[in-house]
Amino acid sequence: MSLVDNCSAPVRPWHDAGVTVDQFFACHPFARVVFDRVREVVSELGEYELRVGRSQVAFRRARGFAYVWVPGRYLRQPDAEVVLSIPLGRHIDSPRFKEVAHPSPAVWMHHLEVYDPAEIDDEVRGWLAEAATAGGRSVPAARRSAR
Repeated sequence: MSLVDNCSAPVRPWHDAGVTVDQFFACHPFARVVFDRVREVVSELGEYELRVGRSQVAFRRARGFAYVWVPGRYLRQPDAEVVLSIPLGRHIDSPRFKEVAHPSPAVWMHHLEVYDPAEIDDEVRGWLAEAATAGGRSVPAARRSAR
């Protein structure tokens, strides 16, 4: 079964190898629009690579600094169709975040449910810039994504 064969299944039976951004978002056109907005903002911050995984699309330098994912792959009735997760070295107390997790001593993962691409605004750009800086200065040449 391919990624787009069954858009109603909560979890798709596919693996990372060869999955494109288009395939990842095939059943989620609004999530794709949000992803494109995030990509536009991230492109202004310098080099990065994209890594399409089973559960998310990651923007990376030496480390990941932004993740776009679709909660509907795992939850039957998610509150939002798409979430932008931003790892930072500090906790930001903002009502914009649905949740802030603390997965390791030096990382707070901030989860932003996105309901309108315009929510990827200057404030979010600042958080992405901070995360991108913490994600490393550059992408190794062998792993650079064509943008």
